[in-house]
Amino acid sequence: MIIPRSFYQRDTLEVARALLGQILVHETPQGVTAGIIVETEAYLGKRDDASHSYKASRKRVQVQYEGKGLAYIYMIYGIHYCMNLTSGKDEAPEAILIRALEPVRGIELMRERRRRRELTQLCSGPGKLARAMDINMSQYGQDLTSPGGLYLEYGDVPEKIYASKRIGVEYAKMCADEPWRFTIAGSKFLSVPADEEKLKRICEI
Repeated sequence: MIIPRSFYQRDTLEVARALLGQILVHETPQGVTAGIIVETEAYLGKRDDASHSYKASRKRVQVQYEGKGLAYIYMIYGIHYCMNLTSGKDEAPEAILIRALEPVRGIELMRERRRRRELTQLCSGPGKLARAMDINMSQYGQDLTSPGGLYLEYGDVPEKIYASKRIGVEYAKMCADEPWRFTIAGSKFLSVPADEEKLKRICEI
């Protein structure tokens, strides 16, 4: 069952946690790929100096102003795409980065695209999962609540979730240390292995 828009029309931190265990699906002419979301990061718009919408031009982040449950795609380092989705309770430009997936469908196709065999390495990072699932700028603004193409399905609720600091946002002066990265406890598919004993002391939810 495809996740409806109302799922995304909640507090962005709540949605970032609730995304864990859900399934990202991409239907392409080459085949269907899908993965369980195991890691997310929340970006809270104008109140978050690590967010693109805090300082980037409105043109770049326009989709964040157009509704919730839409794909916000961007490129980093000139080579990697990152898959985000818009969220939040109001019209504020907020989004959630999908950092890692556990592959569950189209695994051989993912291996061909990534030129890697190890299952745990196919989608263990934003750029990796975008390549494995053939996500690029052509999906910018796509409605994730509609069938066909790129969308999300309901999965299983994880037993335990951890919160920690986001990765690579040390430049942010206000929000770099906020625990807005969420991971499924015990997952082997994360972008950065979790020191779970440390995370238990930081925040167990």
